[in-house]
Parts: sequence; C-alpha cells; structure tokens
Amino acid sequence: MKIAIGCDHGGFDAKEEVVSKLRKEGIEVEDVGTMSNDSVDYPIYAFKCAKLVQEKKVDKGVLICSSGEGVMICANKVKGIRCGMGYNDEVSKLMVEHNHANMIAFGAKFMSAEEIYKRIKIFLDTKPSEEERHVRRVKQIVEQ
Repeated sequence: MKIAIGCDHGGFDAKEEVVSKLRKEGIEVEDVGTMSNDSVDYPIYAFKCAKLVQEKKVDKGVLICSSGEGVMICANKVKGIRCGMGYNDEVSKLMVEHNHANMIAFGAKFMSAEEIYKRIKIFLDTKPSEEERHVRRVKQIVEQ
C-alpha cells in the first residue's frame, strides 16, 4: 500500500510521528509537506495530497491540520475524493465501509498523534462494503 500524507504547521508534529510509525510497518508514504512548524496555507498541502489520490498515484490520502476541517474541505473539492473526519475509531471505519472514503482528515489540536496513528490504521485496514445500499449511495455521490 502507498499513501500520501499532507499537513499544515498545526499538524506537522503529529504528521512526523505518524509517518515514522507507518514507514516502520513497511507502508510506503509520500509526504507532500509541510516540512516544518512555520506557518503555511493548508490548501496547498491538502490539494497536493488529494491530487495524488485522484490521479491514483497513491492508494489513499491522510491530512492533518489543527482542526482537520480546512484540509477536509479542500480535499472534497477535488473530483473523485471522498474525505471524512476521523474523529473516533468507529467513524474511521464506517467512512470506508459505507462511503468508500479514499482520504481521512484529523485535527491535531483535538487528538494525540497516537490516536491519529490508530485511526489511520483502522482506515487503511477497512474494506469498502459491497452491500447494494452502500454501492448505490456511493454511485450517487460519484455521479454528481
């Protein structure tokens, strides 16, 4: 599996910790930045990450900022992206099962790097449901 990860200055420390753990597990990670705690504009990194998912250069994408909201909004503007907020373990699973999410966002101000890592693993390990109702609903989203 290959994933892309992006963050702004608010998510930088968590991103660094998460990337290290994922790489130790053998997951290939394309880090699109930012590469420091210096203030940056989050849309730059959210769009870079989402474009890699859209172009199928990576399997899934992860975004981290202070709240998670800004990067999630940016990602969802990119055609073909379905990004949800991983605010708890169950949602991190259901967004893939029910909505076939291909990106997940986190707010580093509201959860630890360890919680983010755990929820990324749930997100990556979950398979989309092939139940007709979920497939039908995702099709409706994709066709818009």
